Amino acid sequence: MALSHWGFIYMADGCDPDRDVSIIETGASSTVLVGIGRHDQLVEAAVRLVADGAQLVELCGAFGPTWTARVIEAVGGAVPVGAVGYGPEAVDQLHAIFS
Repeated sequence: MALSHWGFIYMADGCDPDRDVSIIETGASSTVLVGIGRHDQLVEAAVRLVADGAQLVELCGAFGPTWTARVIEAVGGAVPVGAVGYGPEAVDQLHAIFS
């Protein structure tokens, strides 16, 4: 089965997962981008993506392994869940952005 529908969840101040949803249609696939403003909105947003047919869910680097594990548990293995990670070479730049 080819990938035809997937979701990416990112975090940015002021985002609301009920409002900040963008869908990119290519004809071959549908990508759904969901913005959340708080960590506690993550699991519900991921479960909603899966319920809406996402074949996989990817998480931005803002969530880390603990929140990624919560999403994996919540979707119950229905789809693969991945997370963006940053190597040690990015620590200084990330600190500059988020401090």
